[in-house]
Amino acid sequence: MTYVLAFIEGLITFISPCLLPMLPIYVTYFAGGGERGSAKTAVRALGFILGFTTVFVCMGALASTIGSFLTKYQTAVNIVSGIVVIIFGLNFMGVFKLNIFKGQVKSLDTENMSFFSAFLFGIIFSVGWTPCVGAFLGSALMMASTSGTVLKGVAMLLCYSLGLGIPFMISAVLIDNLKTAFTFIKKHYNIINIVSGCLLVIVGILMASGLLVKFLM
Repeated sequence: MTYVLAFIEGLITFISPCLLPMLPIYVTYFAGGGERGSAKTAVRALGFILGFTTVFVCMGALASTIGSFLTKYQTAVNIVSGIVVIIFGLNFMGVFKLNIFKGQVKSLDTENMSFFSAFLFGIIFSVGWTPCVGAFLGSALMMASTSGTVLKGVAMLLCYSLGLGIPFMISAVLIDNLKTAFTFIKKHYNIINIVSGCLLVIVGILMASGLLVKFLM
C-alpha cells in the first residue's frame, strides 16, 4: 500500500504547478534543437530520469538508515514525521504558504547533450527541484524513514521516482500531442492542489497514529 502511495505521490509531483509548466523547457533541452519525438530525445530523457532517480533513491536509503537507528523512538519518529507531512499537505492546500517550496530553473546549453550528460543533468536538477517537489518527496522520505529497512526505503523512493519518471518520459516523446491534457491540468491547478494536499494530510495522520507502519509489515 505504501509503495502505491509513493508512486501516486510521484505522479502528483509531475503535475505540480512548479514542475509541469517547465516540462517544455526540459524537453527542448533534450531535443537539442532537433525533432522532439526522436530517439535522441527519448535517450536523453531516460538519462535525465535515471539521474534524479539515483539521487532520490540514495535519499531514501539515507532516510531509512537514520530511521533504523531511531527504532527505540519509533512512536516519536512517527508523530514528528506525520506532523511534518501534515504541514506539507496544508501548505499544498493553500492554508499557508512556505516559501521553501520553490524550485529553481537555470539555463543550460544542451545542444550536444549525451546520455551521460543528461544523467548528470538529472542529478544536478534533482537538487534544484528539491524545494519544488519538497512536499511529496518529503512525504516519501518520511515513509522511508519509518520503513524499518534500507531495502524498503530504497524501494519506496524507487516507486516515487517511477511515478515521476514514467509520465516524464511519455511527455518528452509525445509532448506535442498532449497539449490539450496539459491545458486541462493547468486550468484545474486549484482543485489538484486541494486533492493533493488532502492526500498528504491523510498520509500524515496515518504516520502520526502509527497506522502507516502496519502497512509496511
